[in-house]
Amino acid sequence: MSNDPTSVTEARTRVTELVRAARICMLTTIALDGRQVSRPMGLQEAEFDGDLWFFAYDDSAKVRQIRVNPEVNVAFSDQKHNAWVSVSGTASEGFDAERAERLWNPLLKTWFPDGLDTPGLTLIKVHASSAEYWDSPSSTVVNLLGFAKAAVTGHPPAAGENHEVTY
Repeated sequence: MSNDPTSVTEARTRVTELVRAARICMLTTIALDGRQVSRPMGLQEAEFDGDLWFFAYDDSAKVRQIRVNPEVNVAFSDQKHNAWVSVSGTASEGFDAERAERLWNPLLKTWFPDGLDTPGLTLIKVHASSAEYWDSPSSTVVNLLGFAKAAVTGHPPAAGENHEVTY
């Protein structure tokens, strides 16, 4: 982790920027047998105030897993900015018609063909407890050169900034 004196506010702002830029993430839940299970999810466009929102079917495996063990992780990778974010938090599930209407995007009809009237449609809310991000100011080529140099010298490459944030 970086020793840079980044303020909590600055770190939270950066997490928000990176999450919004990435939009697609991997949601990891705990299966009933204890295995970690990850699947891609599309983050719904909303103000990130510590909560992430997703549409799902109420009878899906991920929703059943959340009902049993609500501890989850949501990981984002933003290749445009050479950055990664890992958000740990507690998930809950429930349909709120007003919120669903605010979050709805016509592209979601691909997965939910009847729109907001799709039977079994629900929302997953992940309330963040902490986040960690890695922000690399360099291009992929510069990063690869750093890894190559590390392989030769035996010294780890400078991988950019890393910060933890609590919510």
